[in-house]
Amino acid sequence: MHCIDPRARLLALTAALALIAGCATKAPTPPPPAAAAAPRPAAVAPAPSAPAPVAAPVPVTAAPAAAATPGARAPRYIKLPPPATPRSAADLRAQFARRLVEAHPDSTYLGRVPERLLAIPVIEVELNADGSVRHIDVLRKPSTGNEATVLAIDAIKRAAPYGDVSRLPKPWKVVETFLFDDNLKFKPRTLDQK
Repeated sequence: MHCIDPRARLLALTAALALIAGCATKAPTPPPPAAAAAPRPAAVAPAPSAPAPVAAPVPVTAAPAAAATPGARAPRYIKLPPPATPRSAADLRAQFARRLVEAHPDSTYLGRVPERLLAIPVIEVELNADGSVRHIDVLRKPSTGNEATVLAIDAIKRAAPYGDVSRLPKPWKVVETFLFDDNLKFKPRTLDQK
């Protein structure tokens, strides 16, 4: 038996390791022809590094059902400056009606009242000394539903305060009749009586 040189042995071992390492990184064999002919799925998942598209958030606005029709936009409401101090009950009632219209330009009308009205709620509003709303009482609900009443109450709250009433005799109350047309726009009856 003859001896192998240690350097030759090392060289043979290195070659064997290189051959094994080459086999480990060898490219995979292509699929058989039948598998290659199979159709690919239509949807391909995006690469993990690509971010998924995110839809932009949709703003949420509260609007009455009349604004929910296609093409309609939500009515706007205006925050009013502090009101003048009413000098009498009649002055308070007129200022109350004017503020309702000024605060709701898209929900009111000022022209002639239509012959046929959709709803006519009558609401009594009790005020605090500073003109803020203390209590709201519905004296007459329309027979066509509660939607007009809710719109009227919301309008009253948004148009407040109504002026310092502390110098007026008590009770500090205003009764207003809301004349709603077919488009759910209202006119305070006080403004119709001029």
